[in-house]
Amino acid sequence: MPNYKSWPFKEASSLQRRFREQPNQPIILQTGFGPSGLPHIGTFAEVARTTWVRHAFEHLTGWPAKLVAFSDDMDGLRKVPLNMPEQKMLAENLGKPLCHIPDPFGCCESYSAHNNNKLQEFLDAYGFDYQFQSSQEAYIRGDFDEGLTILLEKVEEVQDIILPTLREDKRADWSPFFPICENCGRIYSTRVTGYHPEEKTIGYVCDKPVGDTPGCGHEGKTSALGGRVKVGWKVDWALRWFSYDVVYEMYGKDLIESAKLSGKITRLMGKQPPNGFFYELFLDEEGRKISKSVGKGLTVDTWTGYAPLESLLHFLFQSPKKAKRLYWGMVPKSVDDYLSELRRYPTIAPEKQPDAAPWHIFNKGGKVPKYNTSANFSLINNLVSALGADDGELVIEYLERYDPAAK
Repeated sequence: MPNYKSWPFKEASSLQRRFREQPNQPIILQTGFGPSGLPHIGTFAEVARTTWVRHAFEHLTGWPAKLVAFSDDMDGLRKVPLNMPEQKMLAENLGKPLCHIPDPFGCCESYSAHNNNKLQEFLDAYGFDYQFQSSQEAYIRGDFDEGLTILLEKVEEVQDIILPTLREDKRADWSPFFPICENCGRIYSTRVTGYHPEEKTIGYVCDKPVGDTPGCGHEGKTSALGGRVKVGWKVDWALRWFSYDVVYEMYGKDLIESAKLSGKITRLMGKQPPNGFFYELFLDEEGRKISKSVGKGLTVDTWTGYAPLESLLHFLFQSPKKAKRLYWGMVPKSVDDYLSELRRYPTIAPEKQPDAAPWHIFNKGGKVPKYNTSANFSLINNLVSALGADDGELVIEYLERYDPAAK
């Protein structure tokens, strides 16, 4: 077996050791998306990097693998992103599941449907091979019924795992379950008052404030199945891993401890958690963490308005465990680095090409373009400045004089 050294192959090799023999079904690698805001580069990066691990695994083993992009659209809206219209309407819907909130853009059936569509547009633009999965659809379809039933039967054991990690004032009311209030429709205003595993139901009261809005006071009992209840995200992670037999998932460095807790819950439910890989977070120009829900940071659309998508992918491929600043000023150098790698790729021995970034970016090296000119982003930028004009034809004329291959 080849001894590849790039990080996707190291991950793939570790994943292969999980199995004694080839599984009967394609293995599942999962990525998660929280559609509280428009998808940003962090979301795109997770899908791209997981895809590279998937391709490396398939190349090493010859076994089929599947990527699932899971959207937690049953999650509630905790705060209003700065880059969304209809701020007043969204504020009035705080605490409700994202899939039950109107689309502030007015073009889709819900808030989460709009953001889910944007995510898929991003992924489809690059040609990712993935299966999109909505949390709402999964709950309603019954994908989680077995897992929810187990969790309902093992509530106290789940609490034994989670409660020691919480502040004292958070422990008394903590529950793995979030019932949706049948009166006001909010999910973060409810408090569980009783578990009834024999009936597969949960008692609750809607008495917790969400922002400036108090709970409506409704008391009731609701089914734990059918999308009437969702589980909190640490438990939700375990529920997904259990229900879909997920074998690989990436997560940010800030979620390492959460992943460990989710793994313990998965084992409690009777299965092994997936192999994990943590990546460092993206930072803004000042070195602060970019928040997807607040809506700051460089977007995929902004990057591709100035540079090819492949240059972004090349940037994402490099050292995922190293924190990266993500702002407009680093785009030119990233493009230059990408073009330099394209020029170098044909000189790499074929047996070593799978360790190079273009092999991963261009679908296992299938369609790596040739780039024979020394022209790059910085050169063109300097040329435009020197000419004092942004006339495209004039710039091309000067480039061709500098290097005829740039035509």
